[in-house]
Amino acid sequence: MTNKRTPEDVTILPRDLHFDMSAADNGPWLDGDPVATAVFNALSLTFPDGERMFMDSVKAYRNEVSGKLAQDVKDFVTQEAIHSREHHLLNNKIDRQKYPVHEIEAAIREKVAFSRDGGPFRMLIGTICLEHFTAMMADLMMEMHTDYGRLFSKTDPALERLWRWHAMEETEHKAVAYDVFLEVTKDWPPFKRYFRRSLSMLIITGHFTHNIAGYAVKLLEADGYETKEAQRAVNAFLWKKPSLFGKGWKIWLSWFKPGFHPWDHDNRAEMAAWKEDFNPAQVAAE
Repeated sequence: MTNKRTPEDVTILPRDLHFDMSAADNGPWLDGDPVATAVFNALSLTFPDGERMFMDSVKAYRNEVSGKLAQDVKDFVTQEAIHSREHHLLNNKIDRQKYPVHEIEAAIREKVAFSRDGGPFRMLIGTICLEHFTAMMADLMMEMHTDYGRLFSKTDPALERLWRWHAMEETEHKAVAYDVFLEVTKDWPPFKRYFRRSLSMLIITGHFTHNIAGYAVKLLEADGYETKEAQRAVNAFLWKKPSLFGKGWKIWLSWFKPGFHPWDHDNRAEMAAWKEDFNPAQVAAE
């Protein structure tokens, strides 16, 4: 069993923020780019149902954790509930007469139901894999915010702030579900734990990347794109520039290292400035 856990000085702080979504009423809200907007709308559509599953996956094991981890679980659940609320509001800004939102949401619910039908452990292992993805994308957001200025540079400040807040909190709690997984499998042989999480990541990676691309293509088709044109544009965005999925390949691969823990990639220093932007005094002021 690995003894790795989240560092003691990493604390989860739910920030009950509300964001002005009105800029999303005016067409492509992300830098005026329909492709970027379609991809991020596709991601946002997965969050309400997906994050409810994340919450339920750790709540199922509340009686098996204690101490700091028990508190981290409570704070993780609170953070994810707030994320779900805010993205539900953003999703409501998508024109449901124009875009196939109901079709996409039905597909998402079907996939979440498959995980739920497998019981708490299937939900938990899906959660740890998908939390690794959200942490990878949060890294890219952080890098772009500090260095590139390419993505969200022409986006309404309130919407940019929504996504930056979400990315920062995903980084903050990136190992909570994983720590629960380690606790509930502490009596497993190490190879069994390694094999199960590695196989799950391979399966979920294929499904997650395919699904997000497919949802984004459907949204672009409603904008008038031909199917192949939409597919080329989405794949370029996801894998070439800005490479929302492809840029995190080193972090993705780290999952397959025996003894892996999400905080092996220690980005607390990089996250410090973001956390200051969303400190309790700032939250109270908002």
